Amino acid sequence: MDEMSPKLQNQIAQFQQLQQQLQTVMSQKIRMDAMLKEMEMTLEELKKAPAEATVYKSVGSLMIKVADTPALLKEIEDDKETTEIRVKSLDRQEKMLKEKFQSVQEQLNRALGQQQGAPLKLDEDDN
Repeated sequence: MDEMSPKLQNQIAQFQQLQQQLQTVMSQKIRMDAMLKEMEMTLEELKKAPAEATVYKSVGSLMIKVADTPALLKEIEDDKETTEIRVKSLDRQEKMLKEKFQSVQEQLNRALGQQQGAPLKLDEDDN
């Protein structure tokens, strides 16, 4: 394993890049899931609150009194819907990256196994 072919080096770089992308997508998904749970809890509590209850909304580092609670409820429900769509998109992205990651990992395992004995020979469609 003194000399690695450029194709093998490229596959290793691709493998590492896929690993980073997968980690990024998974951490984004975890954050989005947490946001989704927070929105669900907020909606639940807001729906339980009496109509005359004073409600505040966090805007940056400020808490602002909400004059129209039903409008706030609608805004949070819309944000929740958008977040659900993002989570579904991240799910698809994660699945696609995992499949590609496994494929490149298998190619690398085959190539590294061959390099120890026989000369490295990758199929043309192994990219």
